[in-house]
Amino acid sequence: MAESLKHKTVKGLGWSALDNAARYGMQFVIGIVLARLLSPDDYGLLGLVGIFTVVCTALVNGGFTTALIRKKDATDDDFNTAFICNLSMSLLLYVMIFFCAPFIADFFNREELVALVRVSSLGLIIGALGLVQQTRLTKRIDFKTQTKITIVATALSGAVGIGMALTGFGVWALVVQQLASHALRTLQLYLYNRWLPRLRFSANSFRHLFGFGWKMMVSALLDAVWKELYQVVVGKFYNPATLGQYTRGQHYAKLFSQNLTNVVQRVTYPVLSSIQDEPERMVSAYRRIIRTSMFITAISLFALGAVSEPLIYCMIGPKWHEASTYLPFICIASTLYPLHAINLNMLQVQGRSDLFLGLEIIKKVIALAPLFIGAFVGIMPMLWTNIAVGIVAFFLNSYYSGRLIGYSSWMQLRDIAPSYILATAIALSVYFLKYLPLSYWIILPLQVVVGIAVFFTLCKVFELSEYKEIREILKSGKLKRKKK
Repeated sequence: MAESLKHKTVKGLGWSALDNAARYGMQFVIGIVLARLLSPDDYGLLGLVGIFTVVCTALVNGGFTTALIRKKDATDDDFNTAFICNLSMSLLLYVMIFFCAPFIADFFNREELVALVRVSSLGLIIGALGLVQQTRLTKRIDFKTQTKITIVATALSGAVGIGMALTGFGVWALVVQQLASHALRTLQLYLYNRWLPRLRFSANSFRHLFGFGWKMMVSALLDAVWKELYQVVVGKFYNPATLGQYTRGQHYAKLFSQNLTNVVQRVTYPVLSSIQDEPERMVSAYRRIIRTSMFITAISLFALGAVSEPLIYCMIGPKWHEASTYLPFICIASTLYPLHAINLNMLQVQGRSDLFLGLEIIKKVIALAPLFIGAFVGIMPMLWTNIAVGIVAFFLNSYYSGRLIGYSSWMQLRDIAPSYILATAIALSVYFLKYLPLSYWIILPLQVVVGIAVFFTLCKVFELSEYKEIREILKSGKLKRKKK
């Protein structure tokens, strides 16, 4: 049983990582092309549009996805009820956004937002049609199928976006690219899944799923609103071009933080839900997950922040220089995201959605501080304050890990300290190379080579257990492929 679960987890992590790597890797390449073709103002407008679609997506889900995954004996009635609720909510929200679009445009003083918001929000309905289908795949830990879907949807929608950008459609290239991605994903989910929804609503299923899920929905809504408030502050008190620079910095940081967070959440939640009644195995599993994930996240993001200026100059040009000044601070704050997600995952697995919601409310009240600073002081002080808020949020999240499963904040800090020390050493070894009197085209490869050399040298000298753990996972994956 234990070996089977380990194999299932490693396999799921592998395919989930590949799914996210394919999605964000392809988006990264496509984003480089689009960033060279489009302006910061275009990306700023997309950021303003995204404020409303991201928040509404949390409402469309309604917490049903989390509840379905956690429920061991989910029935066809459960899936159909969730489908009807998701679709109904998406239609209701779209109607509201459609009529509110003129007010949104007036608030940001950009008339073109009326059409952009109305068209972009169609993605809510398209996405709602595929939510339950994706949940069924996730519940089976079938990330291989999701990887295939991601590759096709990202490649084709990216080609559409680049084609429109080349022909002068501006911000509409980005909007249509997103809609095409939603549509292609949903279509493939129906083609791959051997399940079709029926318009069959069960009051009992609704009460059970929503009884757990509504707290998760409110938590997700609070999280989405909080994240998008940064866009509101920058877009309202500065301008769309500055918002475009800010969102570019966020985009590159998310390539690592959000990618790994999604991988960890998608796989560990269904797997750990299956051993929720075995405390010792739970603690052991959580410790390994935290050590390994933070090892990858801290090193990747600290290194990214250290090479931000030469990297952005070489990839998307000097017009995005402002984004390179924001990126290091966003990277530091983003290293904590997987840690937050893992601790909150534990609350979900334990069925404590009440604590989950309570924590989200407390953290969001605290998180108002950087927003006020951003509005009335400046973006850089806002980013510094955001790092401090992230540290406070960690202690809040991890407090209940200590109480519920005996994995305290200080135990977690001891587990992740080697990763942060190594990450800092690598970042310092490459950061100051940018001051050499050389072209960025030479400095960037030099930074990469030095960073890799320092990484392997320190891992071998100090024999870090996290490094050995990752090597073992990779070796076991290679051996399984050879046997096949």
